[in-house]
Amino acid sequence: MKYHCLSVDEIMRELKSSPDGLAHEEASQRLAYSGPNKLEDTPAEPLWKRFFAQLADPMVIILLVAALISLLVNEAVDMVIILFVVILNSLFGVFQEGKASAAIAALHKLTASVVHVCRDKKVISIPATDIVPGDIVVLEAGSAIPADIRLTEAMSLRLDEALLTGESMPVEKTTAAIAGGIPIPLAERYNMAYMGGNVAYGRGKGIVIAIGMATEMGKIAASISSQIKQKVKTPLQKRLAELSNVLSVFVLAICAFIFVFSLMKNGVFNAQSIFEMFMLAISLAVAAVPEGLVVVVTLLLAFGMTKMAKKKSIIRHMNAVETLGCTEVICVDKTGTLTQNRMQVAEVWGNGEALPLAMGLCNDATQGDGGFTGDATEGALAVY
Repeated sequence: MKYHCLSVDEIMRELKSSPDGLAHEEASQRLAYSGPNKLEDTPAEPLWKRFFAQLADPMVIILLVAALISLLVNEAVDMVIILFVVILNSLFGVFQEGKASAAIAALHKLTASVVHVCRDKKVISIPATDIVPGDIVVLEAGSAIPADIRLTEAMSLRLDEALLTGESMPVEKTTAAIAGGIPIPLAERYNMAYMGGNVAYGRGKGIVIAIGMATEMGKIAASISSQIKQKVKTPLQKRLAELSNVLSVFVLAICAFIFVFSLMKNGVFNAQSIFEMFMLAISLAVAAVPEGLVVVVTLLLAFGMTKMAKKKSIIRHMNAVETLGCTEVICVDKTGTLTQNRMQVAEVWGNGEALPLAMGLCNDATQGDGGFTGDATEGALAVY
């Protein structure tokens, strides 16, 4: 439904709410029906599944075949070495990707944890996961938007929607309905507040119209999740698969040639001679497999993954490190997607004592764990 095209009274009737908010009993019933207000996490794969996923690499499969052949030809030392390399490679990959998954899981804690809502004609604080459609949410400077909200009150209200729309500057909000008839982009719905945004300045109220995966942010999360499930191969995986195919064909062709050539040269075609030539060909096949290639590739990717993590760039799968290295062009718009979206005071003219005092007193920015929140300009003045 296009809530941005409806008046506040129409939305109140549609969601069976009121400016005083919902009753506790009604809110509890809606919570039981709609579920908690949170984005669905991608189910974590069990450890054994992540371990065996490392074995699906074409180069690893060749190594496992080489280990099996080594066992058949009584080359126990070669088999042990190859299996050690494969297991070490898989454990290292699982460890690195596990660290990345843990870091990504920690990011979920950065979302709004407590919100102020109107219940039974009183403003109370509840966990953000407990809000339901129809709740009246109170917004103040520094507040995180916990759900998709149709604004009902807006006093000098400006929201930072950079996470959703890419617009670096706070957007001023109103409560008037927007004329329908043509599609309105999210960035131009000036009577709406969406999950993922923050109140940069002013205060207001709004009625919750969507929670969890039904929000615009939830739709983005669902789209990303569907892309992850497609398991698209990286350029490195494609090249290693091509190398594995070429190597397999080449090794088999050479072994077959050596086997036939040796038999023809000896001129003896009894069972013992055939067996000896076959063992010679198999030994050459095992020797031709590059056991160290898998280890070298894994170590290089792991080092790259660790280096990226130090730069605050978290990568879930090691193969994606090489994909970033293959990137030649990044297309972005002009709204500061690649900036810190932060202002700071560079130089000041005027009274050395009175001006900073005025900057600090005439200021609505609030200090939190991650610095000052509120209007970007006032935050910069407060920091100064």
